Amino acid sequence: MRASLLTFPAALLLTATLASCSDDEPSTATDPTVDGDTETTDCTYPEGGQAAQEVEPPSSEAVSEGEIEATMTTSVGEFGFTLDAAATPCTVHSFVSLAEQGYFEETPCHRMTTAGIFVLQCGDPTGTGGGGPGYTFEDELTGEETYPAGTLAMANAGPDTNGSQFFIVFEDTELGPDYTVFGTVDDATLEAVRAVAADGVNGSTEPGDGTPNTEVTIESVSVG
Repeated sequence: MRASLLTFPAALLLTATLASCSDDEPSTATDPTVDGDTETTDCTYPEGGQAAQEVEPPSSEAVSEGEIEATMTTSVGEFGFTLDAAATPCTVHSFVSLAEQGYFEETPCHRMTTAGIFVLQCGDPTGTGGGGPGYTFEDELTGEETYPAGTLAMANAGPDTNGSQFFIVFEDTELGPDYTVFGTVDDATLEAVRAVAADGVNGSTEPGDGTPNTEVTIESVSVG
């Protein structure tokens, strides 16, 4: 299933192919505030691949408690996310850093699947399924992951290849526990994504797998 469904020629459905960006030291300007009473963990974000857009990788210190709310404004409405920093601190830390650097602004949700697996995939500024932020990071898995409607998870091209691409599950979906679940989406988001799915997909090698007929463009992401 992974090879046939979750990868594009250059690397994905549920992919997160990466790219390389600057050799400068990581910036902490876009990191969530960490004070002495906040639980944190160490993360690593090594360079990898060819960057779709130049960004700084996150700092190595990530908040590892609580939840973070995020709102993604798109061409089909606002998507409400609840990010699970307690369970997936390194993933959430990366997502927040990219959002606050404007990485997702004016980028397409380039892939939708409506047969067997029900997801909308976003997070590649190139819109090809092969773009990433120029760094990778490890999976944060328990081995018991499931993907019911409302799940927010990372796309990947194999173990520990996370980057910027993520997917929204809009109907209960059977997948192996290989994709980091880093949050959930609200009911309004599900309604909007299901409306896009109802309009079908365009141009794919498999039925129900391609670019959504209704264009979905991320306009901005606010966090907090």
